[in-house]
This record gives sequence, structure tokens and C-alpha cells, in this order.
Amino acid sequence: MKKILTVLLTFIMTATTVLCIVGYWGYQQLIEYPNQALTLDNPVELSISQGMNVTRLVKDLEDKQLLTDSWKVKYLVKLKPEFAHIKTGLYQIEPGDSLGSLLAKINSGDEITFSVTLIEGKTIKEWHEVLSTLPHLSFDEDVFNRILVKNGDDSGLPEGKFFPETYQYQAGDSLESVLQRSYSLMQNTLNDAWQQRDKDLKLTTAYELLTIASIIEKETGKPSERDWVAAVFNNRLKLGMRLQTDPTVIYGMGDRYNGNITRSDLREHTAFNTYRINGLPPTPIAAPSKAALFAAAKPADVSYLYFVSKNDGSHVFSDTLLQHNRAVNEYQRNRK
Repeated sequence: MKKILTVLLTFIMTATTVLCIVGYWGYQQLIEYPNQALTLDNPVELSISQGMNVTRLVKDLEDKQLLTDSWKVKYLVKLKPEFAHIKTGLYQIEPGDSLGSLLAKINSGDEITFSVTLIEGKTIKEWHEVLSTLPHLSFDEDVFNRILVKNGDDSGLPEGKFFPETYQYQAGDSLESVLQRSYSLMQNTLNDAWQQRDKDLKLTTAYELLTIASIIEKETGKPSERDWVAAVFNNRLKLGMRLQTDPTVIYGMGDRYNGNITRSDLREHTAFNTYRINGLPPTPIAAPSKAALFAAAKPADVSYLYFVSKNDGSHVFSDTLLQHNRAVNEYQRNRK
């Protein structure tokens, strides 16, 4: 009897030891499972839809041959319940990701971030080309006007009212939400520039400031010249002189512009031809930058009335027509 008890006790101890070893091995397997590397060579987008749970997710990853042993996740979440709290959205699996790092992204809602750059000096129509190719955003040409209406602007004139900047978005966002940020940023920046304007500025509304700033943006890309160009336009307005600026002519020509302006183009009566109209064109002609807005609000304290391109991105500024004609002869008429 004693011998039987000894054998039985030995068996129980052995079985217990084996179970402990197996249990520990299984525990280690579960603990190490999140460290399993996902097998992919290039980034892959992963969409988590409403109702998806972590068990189904990991099984889908196994079906795509990105990992193995998906059955382990059912037990893993008992040890690490935080892995079960996945969030809907669009995520990116990167080469080198493990199951754990992927689940950490999804648990925290670290979705893929996309970006779109709206370039200063471009028109709404030119922006259309960029916006129509964005991933995960639906585009239609009326989106700008819809935003105006939502913000109490029924003018139907969106040109210049959206701020050029790089905007980030996620797959669940709408284009309207992205452009609303652009609209709000422009209104705030314009208001700041208008509040800080010089007292002798020959403008009566913030919209006129926006219009002048758009012309400044098109006339020069050289930062040091912006406030000088602004001074020329402000000085001309004070004297009742026409602005006579080529970018307004080009804008008025629309799709007819082929890279050149002819004498007949300069003589043509359009609402935007500042060689033929007095004062400002009816709307901005492009999206001005913050720098152009503040240059328009605070022109340089100079008496210039003319400027002409030196064909290197810079300009010659003049006080008198005689000086201006000499500069034109040097840099424009005598070009080979």
C-alpha cells in the first residue's frame, strides 16, 4: 500500500511538473506572440470597419499570409485585454511591424495621415487639379461655394478666400472639412492683417486688401520686394493712377492665355484688365500668402510708382516715368 501511494504521489508530482512546464511554455508562447513579425515587403493599407473585433482582424491577417497561429489571439486578449480595444479607421502596416506594434496603432487610433498642399499664387481652378487626385477624398468643383454659403457668404466668389498651406487629413475626413480649415485660416489671417494696416492705406475693406495681396503674390516671388510692390500699388491708388499690372490681364484672359500678352490683350476691355479699368479688379486673382497679405497692409515707406522685371525674379523700381522707361529699355525692349 505504501508503495502504491509512493508511486501515485510520484505520478502526481511528475504530472504537475509537466503541466507547469507546458503551462509556462504556453504562457511564454502567448506573451511572445505579439512580437511575431508580419511578413511583408511593402507598406499595406488596412481598413478597420465598424464591428470588426481583434479575433477577426488577426484571422484576416493570417488569411493574407501576414502571420501564423491566429488562434492564439483569443487567449492573448485574456492576458492583455488592451489588445481587444481596436478602433475603426484606415491604418498602414509597415515592413518591420509586429503584431503587437500593429495592434498598438489600432488601439490608439493612429490612422494613416495624408496631406495636401495648396500652393500660394495659384487660382481655385489650378487647385482643382490637385484636389481631384487626392486619395480617400471625394472632389467636386462646387465644394468651395458650399463652404462660402455655410459661412454666410453668398457671393459665389471663392477666389482668394482660402489660405494656401499644407493640410493633413485622414481617410474618414471630408474634403469640405479640409477646405473649411483653409477658409477659416484665411479669414483669421486677413482679419489680423486688416487690423494692423497702415493708417494711410488707400483701401476701404479687408476684401480690397485680399485683392491687392493676390496681385502682389503674382507680381513677385522675392520676399524683399513684396512691400515695395505693395507701395507702388498703394501710391498709384492714392494718385488715381491705374494699377497696370500684367497678372490681372492674364487672369481676365482665362483659358485664352498661352504664355504671352499682346498689345491687343492690353487694350481689351475686361473686368480685370487694370490697364483699362480704374482701381482694383472685382475679385482677387489668386491665393495670397500671409507675407503678401501683411505686405499689402503695411507697404514700404517709399515713393515708387513703377517697377519692371529684370528677368531674374527681381525688379527695378522707379519714381518717375522717365526712370521707368530707361529700365524698360534696358531690361525688356533690348532683350535678344
